Formats: sequence, structure tokens, C-alpha cells
Amino acid sequence: MTQFATTPPLPVLPIPTASQLKWQQREIIMFFHFGMNTFTDSEWGTGQENPNLFNPTGLDARQWVSTAAEAGFSLVILTAKHHDGFCLWPSKYTDHSVVSSPWKNGHGDVVRDLTNAAKAQGNIDVGLYLSPWDRHDQRYGKNQEYNEYYLAQLQELLKQYGVIQEIWFDGAKGEDAANMSYYFEEWFEMVKELQSSINIFSDAGPDVRWVGNENGFSGNTSWSTINRTLLSIGNGDNVGYLNTGDPQGTDWVPPECDVSIRPGWFWHASEQPKELSQLLEIYYNSVGRNCVLLFNVPPNSTGLISEIDVQRLMEFKKAIDTTFSTNLAEKSSVDASSQRGGQNGGFGPENVLDDDNLWTYWAPDEGAAGQHWIEIKAASGGLRFNVIRIQEPIGLGQRIIGHEVYADGKLIVEGTTVGHKRLHRLGDVVEATVVKVQILESKGVPLVSSFGLHFDPFGQPNGTSVYKELSY
Repeated sequence: MTQFATTPPLPVLPIPTASQLKWQQREIIMFFHFGMNTFTDSEWGTGQENPNLFNPTGLDARQWVSTAAEAGFSLVILTAKHHDGFCLWPSKYTDHSVVSSPWKNGHGDVVRDLTNAAKAQGNIDVGLYLSPWDRHDQRYGKNQEYNEYYLAQLQELLKQYGVIQEIWFDGAKGEDAANMSYYFEEWFEMVKELQSSINIFSDAGPDVRWVGNENGFSGNTSWSTINRTLLSIGNGDNVGYLNTGDPQGTDWVPPECDVSIRPGWFWHASEQPKELSQLLEIYYNSVGRNCVLLFNVPPNSTGLISEIDVQRLMEFKKAIDTTFSTNLAEKSSVDASSQRGGQNGGFGPENVLDDDNLWTYWAPDEGAAGQHWIEIKAASGGLRFNVIRIQEPIGLGQRIIGHEVYADGKLIVEGTTVGHKRLHRLGDVVEATVVKVQILESKGVPLVSSFGLHFDPFGQPNGTSVYKELSY
């Protein structure tokens, strides 16, 4: 009798699109807040600034993208227009732009410089932010006129600069702003028409949602699913819901954590970048909680990323590589409560130790009674670690609701969701021979695509202690 391969389990809906999957696997992306505020020492401009102030004489977008690439980022997002309305490209719908500045005698184009530099770099994609709130343009406050103006500029950016991987919308608006209705749905439809593989970010998605704060922290429970009908852009009442997501959510809209390397979003001579310990704390509470980290690194008034910021980024990259380049569980034996299709079904627990964290995975037998578990046993000696990594194959949906981790029979971690990546940073270094992950509850059968044990040596005074895992 012919023996056929065991079929994969059905997905638990909703599931991500191909573009959302690619975005999630980036894990960290970079924001460039740059514009008129860079030259006025401001965060929110008035819209009345003189374009003569904009003159980044040493601007080199190649330095921006090479820095991003060396630091491990694969996507950079530029503030093409912030709230002051000053455009970093020569828009034909306004002269409040680089054409009225002394930079390159009015012939400059920051967006073009960035997209050309990214193309030359070869491993960097580009995203753009076009602020809906424009404090300069006289059409603002006139619904149809301004929405047409905004849409025209959106078309300029999405038609003239090649492939754009993310477009960033927000609902920021000052209390003194004119009453204005944004035609987001029309904008979104046009975006998808012009760029079919793009992801749209906003408070309410449709592709990527705001995490609800600018600290770079997701909720301890973090679902990629949410109900978009309960969300609206600019509504501050939804931040708790945005932070945790919704296990019953009907839409796949994963969270993005935006935070700046400095206290402000734009460069200020008086500010310094955050310490490495702070950056690592952010990483564990964003990427380590099923989010993508959007990390702002503002170019200075010369038009370059400051050397001190470059140094901090390289320290950050070295710390992440040092911790996660080695999986201490890699050569261990692995067992499970059951496996789909039996011993040769292709869904055994050994899949959690391979290099594929998306399409190979452990799947238990759907008919197995009781709780599901996987167990890692050291091949020789013991395992010494302070970070636990668990990943789900999110292409088949997000499933795990609750889990625990045991070391030699002792409970060391209690957790809820996993998603693309869950990192548990422990309060102490653990030494054990057997590590067991118990799945307490899940939507459908639980699936685990990757498991790792890692040692994080950073921030340990005299090598004796580590950061404790934070709750939020």
C-alpha cells in the first residue's frame, strides 16, 4: 500500500499576507526623522519656518543606509513630510519644499537621494512617512481640497521613487489644529493600487498597527490579531487594546514598536543616545514580544548620522549577535508529548532546532489527550543560559495562549502569547540538563517552529546577574 506524506494542519485564521510575513521577519527597521525641525531645534514645527533654514551641506544618504545595513536593519523609513508641511522632495503641488531652500541651490531631493542610496546598497528597502497634519498648507481644514492635495502628494511619492515597502500614517494633531476629516480609506485604496506589496501602518492598520506607546514596549501578552472595527486613527482611548491585541481578533494586524535612540525624535545638539542597556531592554520588550521594532535614528543638521549614534548602533548589533548567534540547545536531544503523523510524519520536535523558523515546526497529534510539551535534554554536561527563545510558525496563525518553561523540573517562566518570537530574559543564569516547554492553552493545536537557549553577557556586573524580565 502506498504511504503518502502527512498533511500539514489547517491554519488558524486570520493569517498574515506574504508582505506581512516579510515585514515580521525583518524584526528591526529604522526611522529617519529629518527635516525642518532638524534646523530649528524643534519636535513639532509651526509651518511658518523659512525654507532658507534647510541646508544640510554634508548630506550623504549613503552613510544613512550603510549604517543601517551594518547595524542589521533591512528597511528604513524617512519623514518625507512632517507636521510643518515642509517637503523633502520637489513636489509640484507646493513650493514649501527643498526647491525653496539653499540646499543644492534648490535642486535637491532627499527622497531621491535615499532611494538611490538604498538601491546601490542592495540590501536595504525604503518606506516613507507623509504626515496627514500639515501646519503650513492653506488647504488644511477644507476637507475635499486638502484630501485631494494629500492624495496628489501620496501619488508623487509612490509613483516616482520605485518600490516602497511601508507607508506610515499617524493621527498626530495639535489641539489648535483646524477641524479636518482625513479620507483614510481612499488614501489606503490608492496606496495599494500603486504599490501592491506595500504595508500600511496606522493606529488601525490595515497591515501594521501602532503598539500604543512610544517607549518601544509591547504588552506582556501580544497578539498579532485585532478587530479593526474597534479602532480609529488618532483615538487615544484604544492604547491598551492596541498594546495587547485580541485573541478573538478577526484581522491580522501585527504591532510595530516605535521609539527613538535619543530623547527626541529629531536631532538636537543637546541630546545623547540612550545607553546600550536601555536599547537591549527595548529589544527584549518589542522583538521579544512578537513586535517589529521601529528604531528612530535622526540625521543631524550636517545631513549625517552622528558618530556617537553610529557607535551605539554598532554596540547594539554586537550585543544581539553575541547573544543570539549561538543556540546552546542546538546539539541537544529533543522529545515531545506526541507528534503529528507519528515518527516519520515530518512534524517531529527536532524541527524546533533547525534553521527554519517559519515552515518547519513541531506539531503534536491532534488526538493526543492532555497538555502538549517539548523537552530539550543536553547532549553532554549541562545547559547554562539566561534567555529562552520560542517561536511559532505564524504563517499558519498565532495559536499559543499560555505556556510554562521548566528547568530540571523547576518552573522558571510563566508566559502567555508567543507569536513570531518570544524572548524570556531571566533574572538569574540557569544551569540545567533538561528544559521543558509546556503549552497550557492554545487556539487549535499548538505549533512551535523554533526554540533556543542563549546566554546574554551584557549588563551583568561582575558577571553575576542579568536583567530581569519585565512585565508591562
